[in-house]
Amino acid sequence: MDISKYKKRIKIAAKTEKADLVIKHAKIVNVFTGEIMEGDIAISDDCIAGIGQYDGKKMIDAKGKFVVPGLIDGHVHIESSMLTPQEFAKVLLLHGVTTVITDPHEIANVAGINGIQYMLDKSEDLPLDVRVMLPSCVPAVPLDSNGATLGAKDLAPFFQHNRVLGLAEVMDFPSVFHTNLDMINKLFSAKQNYALIDGHAAGIGREQLNVYSAAGIRNDHEATTAKEGKDRLDLGLYLMIREGTVAKDLKALLPVVTAQNSRRCLFVTDDKLIDDLVDEGSVDHCIRLAIEEGLNPITAIQMATINTAECFKLDNIGAVSPGYKADFLLLDNLEKLAINMVFKGGECVVEEGVLQEKGFKKHAYLDGDLPEINAADLELSQLALPLLSDFCHVIEVIPNSIVTNHAKEHITLENGVFKPSIEKDQLKLVVVERHHQTGNIGQAIVKGFGLQKGAIATTISHDSHNIVAVGTNDEDILKAIKYLIEIKGGISIVADGEPIAALPLPIAGLISDQSYQTLYRQIGELNKKVKVLGGYESFNPFLTLSFLSLSVIPTLKLTDKGLFDFQSFSYISVEA
Repeated sequence: MDISKYKKRIKIAAKTEKADLVIKHAKIVNVFTGEIMEGDIAISDDCIAGIGQYDGKKMIDAKGKFVVPGLIDGHVHIESSMLTPQEFAKVLLLHGVTTVITDPHEIANVAGINGIQYMLDKSEDLPLDVRVMLPSCVPAVPLDSNGATLGAKDLAPFFQHNRVLGLAEVMDFPSVFHTNLDMINKLFSAKQNYALIDGHAAGIGREQLNVYSAAGIRNDHEATTAKEGKDRLDLGLYLMIREGTVAKDLKALLPVVTAQNSRRCLFVTDDKLIDDLVDEGSVDHCIRLAIEEGLNPITAIQMATINTAECFKLDNIGAVSPGYKADFLLLDNLEKLAINMVFKGGECVVEEGVLQEKGFKKHAYLDGDLPEINAADLELSQLALPLLSDFCHVIEVIPNSIVTNHAKEHITLENGVFKPSIEKDQLKLVVVERHHQTGNIGQAIVKGFGLQKGAIATTISHDSHNIVAVGTNDEDILKAIKYLIEIKGGISIVADGEPIAALPLPIAGLISDQSYQTLYRQIGELNKKVKVLGGYESFNPFLTLSFLSLSVIPTLKLTDKGLFDFQSFSYISVEA
């Protein structure tokens, strides 16, 4: 902002100059006091100048509609939507989200600093405000086989970027606990740059949380129970309440929210697929769900606006108040959060459910120095899983959770080799390294998918994003993997030796180069086709599969190096 705009805003507030725009007859949700107040909203350029009685060059009669601040998602991975930043912005604006705090660690694990730069470049000058937290753990843990390694020196220059707020979710707790030099350098570099640090305390007990708090970490989104939520609040962390496509923690955590602590709580989505974003929404869905569960509507709105802004020290967004950005929504109904209009920086970007696309520019999405799939050739014999015992460790999927159970079961052996069983719901899980042609192949047994035939494979495999596949037989698994490589990454479905559906994701094997409408239709077709394989319909099979290799989440996971036990933080044999 230049000084002339600053001076103009003050004049409009003083009523010595007409406002650019005035919203008349509004019922304003005051997130500071928790009350509803009435008045006109005077806007100067992209900011609010005053609330009271004002005249403007342009007037909009709110006709008693509720006005709330633009919503903020406090932690999201844009890549998980499979959309480019611009297409992601279009979807979120339709749901009243005007700011996101994103961590580009998905693409960074594939492409390193080029991946971070790609996301910064493609999120520039959008009607959505995209703030960035730098990936702290690339790879997630030193044991992982990913596309790049980012140390403190690699990240340091990005702290000077005007949209970078700090260091994203620190998920390698052992490295913090043992004061690993590189991790300490990253944390201390953030401190030296007066930057924020996000937590990732999955499976971390109350006493261990002290380590994160002592390191200057001030929030966490991995609480899944009310007790875990209370532990975080007790130790001074902001509690991020997550409701994504797989991880749905809102109902379990909401009982911990009280009148006394609600201002330390906020909503995040973390990972949410395109179809859920379009159909349900982003943090607007969190607000509606929380209200349905009995939370006061204004408290729920605070948790998606001013609380998030304060958590990330953003002092000019999150409220409808003089001196704040003119990011706000007009609602037909407060409890249902029925969005009528969305304003970003004083400009109407959504009117009666229709996106005004004049603020979007055409991008070339396939430019940028991003690697393609680079997996070694794979033969059928390499997928065999020879075992010495028929009593084995089994990864058990928990529907709508990224946490898994650690089961031990008798499995079927044929000539000393694991044979998947549809009857026992014991399927084969495979992870193939896809960045450096190492030829690494990890194999394990998984239950909970319930597939009756075929295989699913994807290059979305948190956080190293190798190829992960699940199937009822080796032939279909191999076919799904090879088909995936052929389409340069994405998702593939195979049944009876034949490809039946695929979703190409040519940008780093993670992101589509299509519009959100096209991708929405494609994922809809994929969801229909996967039903041919049978299985449970109570959870998303693609995103669930993509989290089965994330070793920093309890309890059993599979990487390209083998079966990983979170509790011991080590690789273990498949045999129990």
